[in-house]
Amino acid sequence: MNAPVLERDTRAVQKAGIVDCDVHVTQRSGAVLYPYLSKRWREHLETFGGHVRQGVSGIAFPRMMGAGQRLDAYPENGGPPGCDLALMQRQLLDAHGIETGMMVALGRGGMEERNQDYARALSHALNDWQIEDWVKPEPRLKAGIVVPQEDAEFCAREITERAQNPDFRQVIVSPRSAEPLGRKRYWPIYEAAEAAGLPIGLHPAAISGGAPSTGTGWPNYYLEEHYSFESGLQGTVTSLIFEGVFERFPKLRVALIEGGFTWAPALAWRMDRAWERMRAEVPHLKRPPSEYFREHVWFTTQPIEEPETPEHLAEVIDRLGWHRLMFSTDYPHWDFDDPRYVFKIKLSDAHKAAVFRDNARAFYGLG
Repeated sequence: MNAPVLERDTRAVQKAGIVDCDVHVTQRSGAVLYPYLSKRWREHLETFGGHVRQGVSGIAFPRMMGAGQRLDAYPENGGPPGCDLALMQRQLLDAHGIETGMMVALGRGGMEERNQDYARALSHALNDWQIEDWVKPEPRLKAGIVVPQEDAEFCAREITERAQNPDFRQVIVSPRSAEPLGRKRYWPIYEAAEAAGLPIGLHPAAISGGAPSTGTGWPNYYLEEHYSFESGLQGTVTSLIFEGVFERFPKLRVALIEGGFTWAPALAWRMDRAWERMRAEVPHLKRPPSEYFREHVWFTTQPIEEPETPEHLAEVIDRLGWHRLMFSTDYPHWDFDDPRYVFKIKLSDAHKAAVFRDNARAFYGLG
């Protein structure tokens, strides 16, 4: 059973409805996707399973205690945390006044698959499953279009098709891709997302493009893996900016999910400094990198940084921009952030409304 270990000021929570930007759902077993897979791919799943880039699905090394999940989130009727809608409703949506939960689906989804035909089938099935098994019975949930980013042409078609359904509010892309996401091979994804008016959601955990999660190899400890989310997203943002993605797609918006945010101002300063001296190398950038950063990138709160002096966090958010920060819980993981305790600082009513609800409403077009 997880329990708060710090006494915090519950006045920080927004009372008039919350948008949670990181709610994980997963399959109870591979069989839940069978209704959405053809006979060929059902047999493939049973006979061969996946052909993922890391050798096994998810993060094989380092191992996570309890698969990184809350112990109280395991359903009584079996299966992993995040597979049971009724339990999620009790533990998250009802308990914390969540008016909208933005789903980030885990489990099989095609992002890691080497077999691109199978990846297409899995992604398409997963997107059907999100709507039929989650959104239709629980309208407070909204889906993300899961795409196998290594097959950009298919991704573009899937985005265009799914965008017709307003229950899909973003496109989920793995930042742990085979190459940096700024590369032109991925641009059809951004073109389709921009045309559909949907943001890109980048969530780093639990999937792998086959390369180590750190720049110096595989870590020894899960603690190292957990904190590699931030450094990995820094590299992804740098790639998107310097490769010219935001210059080419001026209406594209990106959410960095579960990667922290206090590092962003320092990265923006460093990029601007380097650009001042070496801008001739990237003539396609018409403005300082920090401007693209401020206009195109948003952040979620979990896992929130907690400095010894809480007021320092407010100072960083002032620099970041309160309008660019969106609340998330990371349910049902062990480091779930309870909205009553997530901030150790006292927020103004305007900042509460912005972070807990209004920023996400505007970003995702929730009305």
